[in-house]
Amino acid sequence: MWHTRPVDGARSGPEGGGTAGLVPALATATAPDEGIDALAVASARLLGWAAVGPVPVDLPLPPEARLKLADVPLQAAPPWLGIDRALAGWWGWRLEAAPVLVADAGTALSLTRVDREGRFAGGRLLAGASLQLRAMAGGTAHLPPVHAPGGSPQAAPPPPWPHDTGGAMRSGVLRGLAAAIAAAAQEARREEPDCRLLLTGGDSAALTSLLDPALTVEQRPHLCLEALAALRPAVDQPSPRSLRI
Repeated sequence: MWHTRPVDGARSGPEGGGTAGLVPALATATAPDEGIDALAVASARLLGWAAVGPVPVDLPLPPEARLKLADVPLQAAPPWLGIDRALAGWWGWRLEAAPVLVADAGTALSLTRVDREGRFAGGRLLAGASLQLRAMAGGTAHLPPVHAPGGSPQAAPPPPWPHDTGGAMRSGVLRGLAAAIAAAAQEARREEPDCRLLLTGGDSAALTSLLDPALTVEQRPHLCLEALAALRPAVDQPSPRSLRI
């Protein structure tokens, strides 16, 4: 994930992750015949970036712009905590001004609790939708490859009792993850009744549609990137709005 400085005085566009989106967004500032490497130009404009796991050695990301776990002001964060979880948990707490449970639905479904004082209060990890579907297809003899649906917040949820194998796999995985989120939220609210539930990540829209509205869930698909922009703001851009700033 990264956050870039504005180009030619314009405000920077939405933050993103992965090299595919980084170069086209910034290469327009450089004429093709100038002989300047577009990736190097983009890298030079980075305000901040963060990564979980190893970074490709041929990717020219400036080390001075990298955020580490120690840069995220989440209290009581253990040294093993992924920076994506730290960013999402800290920023969710800042936005809500209340205890939060952040469900980040990506490759893994991470559940991260932050108490009302802004301290890391534990969490859970489950295999995400795509990982579960790949495991079923790869670990059995007759189950087909199936993609997780993703989709927009307005997308219809999968039917509860599909008649096809792929639909049954997708419905079972998504409903299982939604049930895990709902159970975690209920348990967190027994600890702190005003705990807010936030959903982020690529599968958040698909899971939100399966959660009981009584859970009062808030979908924030770019929570980690909002946190990154808040910690590394552009000089001429305001930080994302927070009740605690």
